[in-house]
Amino acid sequence: MRVAVSSDQTNALTRYTVSYLRGAGHEVRLFGALRKKGVEWVESSSIPAEQLAKGRFDEAVLFCWTGTGAAIVANKIPGVRAALCTDAEQARGARRWDHANVLVMSLQLTSSAKARKILDAWFSEGFGTKPFDLRNVARLHRLEMRYLRSAR
Repeated sequence: MRVAVSSDQTNALTRYTVSYLRGAGHEVRLFGALRKKGVEWVESSSIPAEQLAKGRFDEAVLFCWTGTGAAIVANKIPGVRAALCTDAEQARGARRWDHANVLVMSLQLTSSAKARKILDAWFSEGFGTKPFDLRNVARLHRLEMRYLRSAR
């Protein structure tokens, strides 16, 4: 799987996550401060989210201090469904029910041990295929398209 990973700063959690993903056999591309110094959180979240939306990646993992800013930025990009996850159950639910394609974690609140559980859940859970799941994801898409049309 092709995975974009980005953060506005590098720390033990970002290094652990990149190592985990590569060890799991994913093709990882780094963005933001993981690639060069001085990249602010808006750019470090928007660029990989845009690349994901264009189909250049299958998934993305983003970080910022709280995780909130990265999730907000990524969710501005049409086709991106970013989920800020603080535990494995949130990650499973975001994948199953929301068809989330961008995992966001807090640099401040996420330990490597917790990240491992979140990453295991995220990458092992598939998108839900029950009619309820599919209807809601279709509703999200229609909502997004309605706002895109009205913005023109």
